[in-house]
Amino acid sequence: MFQYDDRLAQEKQRFDAEICVHDLPEIFHYWSNTYLRPFINGLGYDGIDDFFVQEIASAPRRAGKPLRIASVGCGDCATEVRIAGALVAMGVSDFSVLCLDISDGALERGRDHARDAGLSERFEMVAHDFNQGLPAGVFDLVMANQSLHHVVALERLYAAIRSQLAPGGRFLVSDMIGRNGHMRWPEARRLVDAAWEWLPDRYRFNWQLQRQEQQFMDWDCSQEGFEGIRAQEVLPLLLEHFSPRVFLAWGNIIDVFIDRGFGHNFRALGEWDLRFIDRIHAIDSAAIAAGTLKPTHLLARFQNEPGECACAPGMTPREAVRKVEPEPQQAPMPRPLPLPRGLKDALRRVPGLAPLYRWIRGLD
Repeated sequence: MFQYDDRLAQEKQRFDAEICVHDLPEIFHYWSNTYLRPFINGLGYDGIDDFFVQEIASAPRRAGKPLRIASVGCGDCATEVRIAGALVAMGVSDFSVLCLDISDGALERGRDHARDAGLSERFEMVAHDFNQGLPAGVFDLVMANQSLHHVVALERLYAAIRSQLAPGGRFLVSDMIGRNGHMRWPEARRLVDAAWEWLPDRYRFNWQLQRQEQQFMDWDCSQEGFEGIRAQEVLPLLLEHFSPRVFLAWGNIIDVFIDRGFGHNFRALGEWDLRFIDRIHAIDSAAIAAGTLKPTHLLARFQNEPGECACAPGMTPREAVRKVEPEPQQAPMPRPLPLPRGLKDALRRVPGLAPLYRWIRGLD
């Protein structure tokens, strides 16, 4: 049974610890600089940080008021501090950032980052369970950077954001939208299993779980804490609550080979390693373009107001949704017809049939 308080404690303990959430393998940076950055450049952004910077800088202002920004699930605020520094460097100074996270330890590290960057006066760090919504107030922008896939009460959070965005306000999202627990859907699992056959043994070590995987063992990381708890519902529910205005989505099976689990096995300067990643990316991209796979990553701006959406060619927001068939439900047992009272009384007197008699009484 899902115990919210237990999961919340696990999540807080994880992020209170002095952990590095940015330690991506070198091979990830090869892939992102070779393929992801040019893809994002197609809509005029120089990477994910620059998406946030440009969207904040161009956001409409309420008359006479500085921009009020809320960051949901900010962690150690490293991204928020970088973005604030870039805004100040380009001459944007009329803003403040409310950073929300459940982890006091991560927020304390965020205060250190802001102080070291000389930006403390622009930040307020508040311990807050955003499964309960947002703190009171109106916000010009809400940003969620790799946090929505940790949210159990997505509907409650989205409703709060929708009601608390100022007119013309923006909800900026960078997140994971694949299967719950960051597992592979069956169609993706088949491709990963096929690619696994190409890997020498030394590339099959899982650095996160510290185990050798001769066959790929898909791991449901939502079993503890909130990691990927409702990842597959992040995008469908966004589209129910908001209007997409900028939308980019990418990646699926490539995640397995460039992320923290197996990515550390690859050498960013190894010729075989690079060609393998190139090949997986080509398969991944072709399968997504054909509709065989759905993307697992999202970068987007949402608003309350409807309007045109700028998208990468061939991938609208609706096309990025992986439809989930409902679990088949067992047909309910038909309710037996009532038995005559004389028969029930007779059954009650038969030795060993007391449980049956109690069941029969329940039919009355």
